[in-house]
Amino acid sequence: MARRDLGVAILSIEGTNNDEELFVALSALGANPEIVHLKQLEGRDVTREERRRLDDYRVLFLPGGFSAGDYVRAGAIFAARLRASIGVELEEFVRSGRLVGGICNGFQVLTELGLLPGRPGGRLGAPEAALMTNDSGRYECRPTFLAWDGGRFPALEDVPKGTRYLFPSGHGEGKLVLSGDEEAHRRRLEENGQVLFRWVAPDGGPATYPWNPNGSAGNIAGLTNPEGNVFGLMPHPERALDRAQAPDWTRTGSSKGYGDGERFLRAILDYAERQR
Repeated sequence: MARRDLGVAILSIEGTNNDEELFVALSALGANPEIVHLKQLEGRDVTREERRRLDDYRVLFLPGGFSAGDYVRAGAIFAARLRASIGVELEEFVRSGRLVGGICNGFQVLTELGLLPGRPGGRLGAPEAALMTNDSGRYECRPTFLAWDGGRFPALEDVPKGTRYLFPSGHGEGKLVLSGDEEAHRRRLEENGQVLFRWVAPDGGPATYPWNPNGSAGNIAGLTNPEGNVFGLMPHPERALDRAQAPDWTRTGSSKGYGDGERFLRAILDYAERQR
């Protein structure tokens, strides 16, 4: 299905390095994505032709990588630049109901902005969560399984709760830590349907290391905001677009067709198209 006029932006700065992978995946699904540098939205050090407006897009992705070298904390500098330069426009974008997605480093950025777990109304604010150093103390890169938790994310509203996905993980700071009484905070998010994905074992049971690669309490692998239009997850669906990218394709003898990343990304594009 061609979606040439849908309007999908992949926002980058120095250090983001999964923007091309996400661009290839979304293009393969019929979208016409554009990698947009933050300077293009700021109108700084770019020509008039290179200038872009956030309001011209329907979907905004913050890709993985190591934005600004992940100095201070993962995603903190990218978030600070967004807040200072286009914070007002970003709040308006969120309030409009359009989708904002963060993958890995993008998830970290959204927590630093206060958009995840988020406040009602899409307001930026002080962080109420952080993605901290993995319990192992090192970078973890491997195939991981996660299950849809049946929450508020409208793009998956027709998907049965518990549906599993196989996405690769690659992060050193992915342990979700919540502010205040962490257990009470986690229960509120669960009750509000804001848990997007949970890490699970290959048999679908509760995950322990290495299937939970970072040690997040409650096996939380992704969150949404209260309205469900801002979402973040640590593993990489864009790296699971094709069946040949799955770790078991040589054992099954099947390398043709799409992988689990296609199901997830296609659902996002389908939902965005319905909302136009």
